Amino acid sequence: MSWLHIMVLIPFLFAIIVPFIYRVFTPRIHTGWFVLSVPSVIFLYFLRCIPVISNGETIFISVPWIPSYGINYTTYIDGLSLVFGLVITGIGSLVVLYSIYYMSKLKETLHNFYVYLLLFMGAMLGLVFSDNILVLYVFWELTSISSFLLIAYWYQREKSRYGAQKSMNITIFGGLAMLAGFIMLSMMTETYSIREMIDQTETIYEHSLFLPAMILLLIGAFTKSAQFPFSIWLPDAMEAPTPISAYLHSATMVKAGIYLVARMTPIFGGTPEWFWLVTSAGLVTLLYGSLNAVKQTDLKALLAYSTISQLGLIMSLLGMGSASLYYGTGDEASMYAVAVLAAIFHLINHSTFKGSLFMVVGIIDHETGTRDIRRLGGLMHLMPISFTLAIIGGFSMAGLPPFNGFLSKEMFFTAVLNASDMSIFSMESLGVIIPVIAWAASVFTFIYCMILIFKTFTGKYKPKKLEKAAHEAPVGMLVPPVILSSLVIIIFFFPNVLSKYILKPAIGAVLPAYSQPGEIEIKISAWHGWNTELFMTLGVVGAGTFLYIYLKKWIGIYSIYPYSMTFNNFYNQGLGKLEDMSASLTKRYMTGFIRDYFVYIFTFLIIIVGGSILFLDGAAIGAGNNAPVSIYEGVLIISMLTAALTVLFSKSRLTAIVAVGALGYLVSLFFVIFRAPDLALTQLVVETVTTALFLLCFYHLPEIRREAVRVKFRMTNLVISLGVGAIVAILALSANGTRLFEPIAYYYENSYELAGAKNIVNAILVDFRGIDTMLEIFVLGIASLGVYTLVKLRISGRDRSERTK
Repeated sequence: MSWLHIMVLIPFLFAIIVPFIYRVFTPRIHTGWFVLSVPSVIFLYFLRCIPVISNGETIFISVPWIPSYGINYTTYIDGLSLVFGLVITGIGSLVVLYSIYYMSKLKETLHNFYVYLLLFMGAMLGLVFSDNILVLYVFWELTSISSFLLIAYWYQREKSRYGAQKSMNITIFGGLAMLAGFIMLSMMTETYSIREMIDQTETIYEHSLFLPAMILLLIGAFTKSAQFPFSIWLPDAMEAPTPISAYLHSATMVKAGIYLVARMTPIFGGTPEWFWLVTSAGLVTLLYGSLNAVKQTDLKALLAYSTISQLGLIMSLLGMGSASLYYGTGDEASMYAVAVLAAIFHLINHSTFKGSLFMVVGIIDHETGTRDIRRLGGLMHLMPISFTLAIIGGFSMAGLPPFNGFLSKEMFFTAVLNASDMSIFSMESLGVIIPVIAWAASVFTFIYCMILIFKTFTGKYKPKKLEKAAHEAPVGMLVPPVILSSLVIIIFFFPNVLSKYILKPAIGAVLPAYSQPGEIEIKISAWHGWNTELFMTLGVVGAGTFLYIYLKKWIGIYSIYPYSMTFNNFYNQGLGKLEDMSASLTKRYMTGFIRDYFVYIFTFLIIIVGGSILFLDGAAIGAGNNAPVSIYEGVLIISMLTAALTVLFSKSRLTAIVAVGALGYLVSLFFVIFRAPDLALTQLVVETVTTALFLLCFYHLPEIRREAVRVKFRMTNLVISLGVGAIVAILALSANGTRLFEPIAYYYENSYELAGAKNIVNAILVDFRGIDTMLEIFVLGIASLGVYTLVKLRISGRDRSERTK
């Protein structure tokens, strides 16, 4: 096992230790101080990998997991996975530090919080560093489960439970769709390795499963990254504690879908289907998120919709950049590769400014007791550091200099302008739409950024509307957002350091044509002259400022759109109808009558087994393997039938019991004829004991009532009885008449040589099925202990009641 495998497993291993740490050190030391070492150490490890990856190398290690099925735990670090690894652990370290001051060590169950957080962190690391698609899927679903636990951390709140359930339903649905797509990919390529799939792109393009696999994979990516219309889960997930929102919903979980699209771009990119599906979904999400963010009155809800919008921006860039694969190399390919560069660059920038903003909103909530914009205002003088951090993060998200968001926003405008000039994928007629949507969404992005900053920190202070007097947060809570805000400014002034060591290798992972150093020159600067992109930015600032000033004049248009037409309402109504349908269906078959259950079971047996025999030509009855039936066996069969019929038609319990015992004794005679005396003795003992127990039990029961009860004839019973009997008889005769393989009995004939036993049955029970027999004895022992316990409880209860009389 390599260091990379160890780094992925460390969070899982430490999650086991956290409850013991919490129990020993609480309340003296906050559990977060111990957890902080985990992401910090892993982050330092990934920093050491930067020189290797920036030189165009890849760290690739494989460990067998289920080798018989070709499933290995293969991990590798390339430029793309390194970016995500640094974000996951870097932001993770700051979030843990922030949570130490945000989460009370006395009021919160911190061991649960950090166990869930570490599980999620490990799942995200396993996801981005997995080469095997089935292993990737395991980690993918683990992120959904752990995020469910994190969102529902305050499970006493109904909204927390609702948000967790909603995110789980949508993301798990997407994960199952993605699994189907993975299976189709493996069928097309006969491999589970993503790297090997990339080498078989021509085979994939020509396969009939190409489009279904693509759509299913994109459903998984879109649900996880909150793309329209699956984005409805993200605002409700804001019920989680703010450190969780800052980690999951700005830097990690919602970026998993982005990662999947980027990783699959070398396989599906360069095709019109991939280009339009990814680009259009991203642009619609960008516009949808920005429009909805403007009308929010809760700061975290505003950040939730802004996150949806920014994720749409990144997704659209990956879609537009995939056109580079159509050209392969050359000037046109390089022109469209700028979109992929912008996507990865903005992904990093978004993690810095959005993580900082989430932490600032958490500080406001923590220090004032509310996130409602209508109750806030005038905090600039009371919380000057938080105001400064909000200015940096908000202006960066708005795309203003001197912050890193301005650089990636300008590159976004460059990408949409390049896309509008494409001569492929029907862009000659539709290309003009892309810059229009991008510019309009950017205007609303500017507006909600101004609302976030100025509605919260300027204006009149309203102490009577706050739950507690506003004041600046403690230093420890300010350190993480200060670090992130510092990165926002540092990246603006030194972007090419990032591009040389981080962005170049990442582009090579998405666009293999640029995988070697020197294949593409990247130079990021804040000034490119008076070009179209700059005029678009000036237009965004001008239009956004105008609309913000007159916000009260037009904000009422949002109330025109009816709630009944929203996707949230469709989800709630659909979920309610599904629950009603399931309840109605359950009432239909859960009647409480055993007869009805037998009808369902035997009907399905007749349909499935009988249908299989009929359509697959499974009936193969032959007498070649039948042994001759002696007169003794014939007499025994007639006697057993007589005993069975006596049980059915007897009017006395004693007669029925005797007939059942006689049937068991007749079976033991069959064992004697077949020369199995040990089985005959076992059967005799068991039958004697059970008959005696039956007699003992029935002795205490009342006599059978001598009433004439007319049983109504039911054709259903007759059909099902005859059908089941016929199918079982056909199966038995077919199994006996058809021998596809050598009987297993031949193997046990050598029991003396194999096990040193002279009795085959004893050898099977003790040696060949030793573990099975031991477990059977174990089960019987547990059952006997249970019976003994119940008897003792009954006796002790009886004694207690007698003493109280």
